[in-house]
Amino acid sequence: MEETEKQTAETGTALSEKEKNSGYIRTIAGLGVLTAIVVVLQLMSSVIHFGPFSITLALTPIIVGGALYGLKGGAWLGLVMGITVLLSGDAAAFLTVNVPGTIIIVLCKSTIAGLLASLVYKLIEKNNIYVAVIAAGIVAPLVNTGLFVVGCMVFFIDTITEWAGQVPALEFIITGMVGMNFIVELFVNMALSAVTVTLIGYSKKMLGSR
Repeated sequence: MEETEKQTAETGTALSEKEKNSGYIRTIAGLGVLTAIVVVLQLMSSVIHFGPFSITLALTPIIVGGALYGLKGGAWLGLVMGITVLLSGDAAAFLTVNVPGTIIIVLCKSTIAGLLASLVYKLIEKNNIYVAVIAAGIVAPLVNTGLFVVGCMVFFIDTITEWAGQVPALEFIITGMVGMNFIVELFVNMALSAVTVTLIGYSKKMLGSR
């Protein structure tokens, strides 16, 4: 009897470990696909400009990743977006002025945007997934743009003051550098909210069926 119970316990433990490992593999595979999508979309968006800087199209897969894989998933995809921005040359104008400051801004703003968008989604998801997606879609570009503005004021205020001429530096950043980009990114996220909800629902169903 004791031997049978022991074998049953060992079998249950083995199955539990197998399921756990399978879950890790699915997570790595899923994040791998989303990572590739983020890289492709960010490279594509690097050639689409509204004002002096390109827009960000990679926020939607970051929201999807945060919904499926939690805060770490959202933060990771945000970090990938930031790395892609640096490697694509999209931050070249700032790199020539202050390399450490540029790296800090670019990596931190996208990583924190992914993290906070994922957090907002998780907090609201149980009540209404549509509201959760919309809220995350607002938070992501708001944080991404907001931290860029803060970073510019901290690391590049002298350069931007020179660029702005007679216009106050903060006003120049908001109206001349990031204003239109933020509006476009917010509009894209809102326009894709229904698609995002569908992707999350389908992906969760597929993950749960395995």
